[in-house]
This record gives sequence, C-alpha cells and structure tokens, in this order.
Amino acid sequence: MNDVVRARALSDEDLVRMLDLMAGADSVELKLTIPESEHRASMTALKLDPLDAHIRQVYFFDTPDLALDAAGVVVRARRVQNASGDTVVKLRPVVPDKIPDDVRRDAAFSIEVDAMPGGFVCSGSFKGTVDNQHVRDAASGARRVRSLFSKNQRAFYRANAPDGPDLDDLVTLGPVNVLKLKYEPEPFAHKLAVELWFYPDGSRILELSTKCAPNQAFQVAAEARAFLSTAGIGLASDQQTKTRTALDYFSRTRES
Repeated sequence: MNDVVRARALSDEDLVRMLDLMAGADSVELKLTIPESEHRASMTALKLDPLDAHIRQVYFFDTPDLALDAAGVVVRARRVQNASGDTVVKLRPVVPDKIPDDVRRDAAFSIEVDAMPGGFVCSGSFKGTVDNQHVRDAASGARRVRSLFSKNQRAFYRANAPDGPDLDDLVTLGPVNVLKLKYEPEPFAHKLAVELWFYPDGSRILELSTKCAPNQAFQVAAEARAFLSTAGIGLASDQQTKTRTALDYFSRTRES
C-alpha cells in the first residue's frame, strides 16, 4: 500500500474537480510534509518552541488486513494532553452532494478538502469527544471499542464500512505519539498547525497545515507558499500520509 504522494503539478482536470469538491465543502486544509532530513532545519526556520507543543496519542481501529482502509473508512481515537480526547469516523473520498441530508445537517459532521503538493482528497468526518482514559481502556481491551463512539458515528460507520466487522471486532493499531502546536507566525496571517508524528520504528513525519474557508483556499495557498519559500522550505518533495503510514506499520508488525 502506497503511503507516498508524488509531488507534481495538478492538471487542468484536477483543478476543475477540486473546485467542484470545494464548492460543497465546509473547509479546506492545506498540508505539507517535510522530508525527515530537513526536520531540524525547518523547525529552526519556523522558530518553533517544542515547549509550546501538546502531546497526543493516536489510535486507529481496523481489521488485520486493513479492510476499512481499503474501503476508504478511517476509525480513530485520540488521547490529548490537558484536554478531552476525540474520535472520528471518516470516509474518503466523498462527493459532497451525495451525502445523505440527515448526515449533512448533523453538527458533528463536516466535509473537508485536504490539499497537498501533488494531490487532494475530499473527506466526510463524523467527530465526537471522549474521555482520555476510555480511549486507553478500549485500546487495552478493557472497554468496548464501540463505546467510544456516538450513536450517529456508529450509524455512519455501519453505512460505509465493508460488510462484516462490527466496531468491537476491529483490532487496535497504535498508538502513535504526536507533538502538536498551533501558532501564527509572522508575516503569515493565518494559524499554522505543526504535527510531529513519532512511529515506533524510529521514523517521523513532520506536517505543516493550515485551514481556511473554501473561497479563500487559493489566496491562502499563495500566501503559504510565499511564507514557506522565505523560510527556505520547498514544496517539491514527495508527500507522506500520516494515517496510511501508521496503518501500514502496525499492520505489518501484527503479522510479524
């Protein structure tokens, strides 16, 4: 399973498709992953203070052969330092106007277009909050996985997951320890989120991201490109995907 997106210029057809998706989305998230060899220099250039970061633990739930991932379904729970944990059942790709009306109207559901150098994807996410200890208990088997998710999240899962596995039949894949901080660096007049994912094999992914309204996406992208260029951070490297990298890693280690 490929966890790398090759950096390339989007075709005219890609741009038209992305615009169509953005018209039905609630937000756009612009993402960039930094090659591991450039992590230290990039963090220095961005003037990041690691003491401003918050610790998270990310758990995924899937079948041993990643049947949910193959169907575009992501089931995730996170423990968050000094805050409530959170959960999500995500489907990607989605077409906004094909989402059922009752789902679309739910305040816990949102549609977002994720864009990175070389690609984009539109996803629908049903989010929830959860006690951090409950996530830990579910990951250890002391609590049912389904108890982490709301009634509407469970219904969304049943409607989109491949036939067969109940939430309680899924295996725990994780955790991945993550440092995350948000700040507004000068002169970039938008909040920048920085996530550093530490995988158990010692590898890391450093991701920069910023969110905006769909009608601001191209303007914010231009401003972000200029800001990063001034900081000496390029956009031409191949892009790694955090979730798939985690799923692949934990699936392999369960098999070994």
